[in-house]
Amino acid sequence: MASGSGGEREWKRSHEPKKESEKKHSSPAESSGKERVLQKKTRGKESPSQEKETEREHASSEEESEEEHISPGTSAEKECVPPERTQEKETVLQEKEQERMPASPEKEPEKQNVSAEGASGRERVSPEEGLDKEHVMPEKKPSSSDSASTLEAKKLNLLPAVKYLLKELDLEHVDLNNLPQMVEQDSYSYPEVTETSEKPLDSPAEISVEKTAQSTENVSIGSLRSVLMLKESHSVGANLERYDQIHEDKGLKKTDEPPEKPLVFRTEVDEEKAVSTLKHPPNIETNIGNLDQNTSPGSRLTGTESASLVDEAWERLQKSLVYFRGKPVGTLAAMDPSTEPLNYNQVFVRDFVPSGLACLMRTPPEPEIVKNFLLQTLHLQGCQKKIDNYTLGEGVMPASFKVLFDPKLQKETLVADFGGSAIGRVAPVDSVFWWIILLRSYTKCTGDSSFSELPQVQGGMKSILKLCLCDGFNNFPTLLCADGCCMVDRSMGINGYPIEIQSLFYFALRCARQMLKPEHGGKEFFKLIDARITALSFHIQTYYWLDITQLNNIYRYKTEEYSHTAVNKFNIIPDSIPEWLFDFMPLRGGYFIGNVSPGRMDFRWFLAGNCIAILSSLATSEQATAIMDLVEEQWEQLIGEMPLKVLYPAVEGHYWELVTGCDPKNTPWSYHNGGSWPVLLWLLTAACIKIGRPQIAKRAIEVVEQRLSKDGWPEYYDGKTGRYVGKQARKFQTWSIAGYLVAKMMIEDESNLLVISHEEEKKTNKPRHTRSSSCFF
Repeated sequence: MASGSGGEREWKRSHEPKKESEKKHSSPAESSGKERVLQKKTRGKESPSQEKETEREHASSEEESEEEHISPGTSAEKECVPPERTQEKETVLQEKEQERMPASPEKEPEKQNVSAEGASGRERVSPEEGLDKEHVMPEKKPSSSDSASTLEAKKLNLLPAVKYLLKELDLEHVDLNNLPQMVEQDSYSYPEVTETSEKPLDSPAEISVEKTAQSTENVSIGSLRSVLMLKESHSVGANLERYDQIHEDKGLKKTDEPPEKPLVFRTEVDEEKAVSTLKHPPNIETNIGNLDQNTSPGSRLTGTESASLVDEAWERLQKSLVYFRGKPVGTLAAMDPSTEPLNYNQVFVRDFVPSGLACLMRTPPEPEIVKNFLLQTLHLQGCQKKIDNYTLGEGVMPASFKVLFDPKLQKETLVADFGGSAIGRVAPVDSVFWWIILLRSYTKCTGDSSFSELPQVQGGMKSILKLCLCDGFNNFPTLLCADGCCMVDRSMGINGYPIEIQSLFYFALRCARQMLKPEHGGKEFFKLIDARITALSFHIQTYYWLDITQLNNIYRYKTEEYSHTAVNKFNIIPDSIPEWLFDFMPLRGGYFIGNVSPGRMDFRWFLAGNCIAILSSLATSEQATAIMDLVEEQWEQLIGEMPLKVLYPAVEGHYWELVTGCDPKNTPWSYHNGGSWPVLLWLLTAACIKIGRPQIAKRAIEVVEQRLSKDGWPEYYDGKTGRYVGKQARKFQTWSIAGYLVAKMMIEDESNLLVISHEEEKKTNKPRHTRSSSCFF
């Protein structure tokens, strides 16, 4: 031991006499600080990979120096070593001779890994300087404290960090026991990895990986380093990005690699050296091009879950059936046991339409309930209709009806409501049109034209046509209506010529034209229908249509124009254009605005009116395509987190007070004032399929399937994006259930569209993917 200590002191005095005298009067902390300064000087000469290695070894040497630290004293006391190192000190002269000899390539990593003890104060030798130095201090041999059990314990300390990185890189399937062998093959040498501008790891687990790696031996560092190199790789398969960006994109990236080819991890510096061949991560195989940007693949329903949802919907639809004298005649509006039924225990004409279509499209079809519904409502049409002292027109259909048991007659009776019990006391204009449309759907599905040819059925259609085609003071082919006369059945400022009524009117006229027979006075209606269809289609397509070109024209309108040459035919004031419209209108796309009347344009978007215009072919093919372009461009506003907005945007502030009369149910972004209604899904789906864009409907259906059943099939949703169940929404709303079923059946079998779409010759097997020609440029 004495000879070993004396030899070391003699070597120090011959090479670093000044440093030895300084270190006798310095503390271990000061020595450690000086070492860091010297390391910074030599670090600039090191390559990035060598620099990382030296940093790890430096930290390791500091920990060892703390364990072996002895308080400052004489030089002999500092140089004392434990008895376990006697053998090492006895062979120090032989090791000094070996250090003077030229280093072999196998020894080169050892020269770079010379320890820098915190208490010794030796200057650290860089890899380049180490080749020029004549004398190098002998490397410290592992002591008994670094036994096999200690190394195994250090390896176990690394396991949590290694597992964390494997999990973040989607490599959990890798066997940790084989990881070092997979990376450290005989023919493999670690390539140098250049420094990048990547953001440093921030998580505590990642920080602990670096600290732990610095305090382990090379065997453990090899396992960890292989994982770190996977993380630092910039070329994973087809240019896979760093893992934190992958997780921001919901764990998916496109890849051109075939699924059967393994991923090969490379570095940016040396792409010719393959690091490892691992199993293909399962999420890389997914093609993000077919996914919705608002839904992740993990949130999609599986085939079994979707089938279960459909089964649940059919079960609830069956429970809502209403029977009259032993026959099904309709469905209840809602079956919410948690609240008072009010009029939700009745059969509404407009509400039954999706339920009837679902029964017609089902395999096998169930047309009996549709036939019974048509007959019973036709019977109610002939009843006396009085509100106060005023008698309604002969052709008016009821808004709803319910089944009551008459104790005097000891039988069931039907009681109809023609608007006298409604909130606004408004007659339902849309009921008469929906009745004709559903009659045609029944005829199309069953092929039973004899039912529509029945005298009472033909008489019912004629009564409706007389009511709508009668002469009056109106200068326009559109129908003049009161506020609250359709689905928006409360005061929302749609009075005048609302687009929903005009689209339904056009649709019903075309259906009636097909089903009317010339006998018994039917022929006289043909000319009236043809003339009205021509005038109505021109009026809607010309004055209701709005795209960016037409918006710019209105923005430049001159006012107070007279004579037939006037461009501003309705004397629209440009200052009446709302500010939101300039941002809402895309360069591609357009829509039919809500209302047009003298001096007024209602620029709001109404989904029902636009989709019905597509189904009835009121919209031209270019306009229909532009409407779907708008839906895609404004997906967040019109679809959001729950389809679909009944209108957009909501009226707010003082205008809301004037229009709704401070209606507490129609507050902004609630109910009919910008609420989201799942029932509209079937209208959107039918319109999308008709113009060859079914992918839009599929995307909306996937959004609906995530929440509708879990939320209890509510009537509507509130909020700008439809995030919240409506504050007064009824649960288990029947037309929400039926609307989903109809949309699902049409998207699975596009031939079901022929039950509702007017163009029979339309081929739906090959969707056309087109874009609107409507553009400002």
